[in-house]
Amino acid sequence: MPRTIRLYVRWVDAFNRRVGRIIMYLVFVMIGVLLFSSVSRTAFNSPLIWSVEVSQFLMASYYLLGGAYSMQLAAHVRMDLFYSRWSDRTRAVVDAFTIVLLFVFLGALLAGGISSTEYALRYGEKSYTSWAPPLAPIKIIMTFGIVLMLLQSLSTFFKDVARACGEALE
Repeated sequence: MPRTIRLYVRWVDAFNRRVGRIIMYLVFVMIGVLLFSSVSRTAFNSPLIWSVEVSQFLMASYYLLGGAYSMQLAAHVRMDLFYSRWSDRTRAVVDAFTIVLLFVFLGALLAGGISSTEYALRYGEKSYTSWAPPLAPIKIIMTFGIVLMLLQSLSTFFKDVARACGEALE
């Protein structure tokens, strides 16, 4: 593989690894918000209108920004009916083909994410709840997460092509 591709794979993998390792701690922040909400409601009879929505935003951020790291670790769910019986080269070819399909899906998501983010920024879109937070921050995070997934997908594609050719690209 060319040096440029090797650098790209190394840079994207390192960046997504850092982002993923930072983002995984959002689960603890979300647990803290929900615990605080529960204590506030039960002990002080003072329910918080913002806690559920903040925890939803945190979970969405966790999921969207951690997706690329999960892909890098191959921690996603895979249907393993035939896959485990195939040779490494066959798996690499099939993985490269399915990644191309993932590019199409992520491209459509990115187009929708950019459009939705642009709308939220232009018109000051807010949630329809009583708390009514602005939706632009979560939509920016969503779009950034999709970009990270696209970058990681391309990195994985290059690794699969290298594996199919009998090379290691790690």
